[in-house]
Amino acid sequence: MNKTIYIIRHCEAAGQAPDASLTDRGKEQAKELAVFLSSKKVDRIISSPFLRAIQTVKPFAEKNNLKIETDNRLKERVLSTVSMPDWMDKLEATYTDLDLKYEGGESSKEATRRIMHVVNDLRESDAKSSMMVAHGGIISLLLHYYDKSAGFEVWSKLSNPDVYELQISEHHHQLERIWIEA
Repeated sequence: MNKTIYIIRHCEAAGQAPDASLTDRGKEQAKELAVFLSSKKVDRIISSPFLRAIQTVKPFAEKNNLKIETDNRLKERVLSTVSMPDWMDKLEATYTDLDLKYEGGESSKEATRRIMHVVNDLRESDAKSSMMVAHGGIISLLLHYYDKSAGFEVWSKLSNPDVYELQISEHHHQLERIWIEA
């Protein structure tokens, strides 16, 4: 049961709202990403339902005649529903205390569990190679799941777009960053 999952953070976007579109630069990045990924054999694409995630993978999907499935479990993590001027400090704290939860938000543990359900579904699917398109916060928690040293610092250095390749089998995994936007 060897599987490959390409974990993709969306391209440059005009905002954080679910309906925020890619910028003109982000649309160019999506085309470049499709070229970069063209040598990868992909059987299945699952994306956050947020517009910027779908637009990121659309050029690749169209070029390879693949359907983009959306999955609410790939939505960005909500840190809190109230404004927090010191949100960066609060976010950083959630990487050391995985149970820490702010008003209206979800803990790192809860968000990790959510994205791991998607990974496990992909592992159990017939697809040998899949693509998962999501957001920096939720992706950084997935990276932390597989590499405990990956935390706030890794989140802060993620680019738009960013791509990791996860090779996974029954008892082994290998995670490698294969793209970084300059």
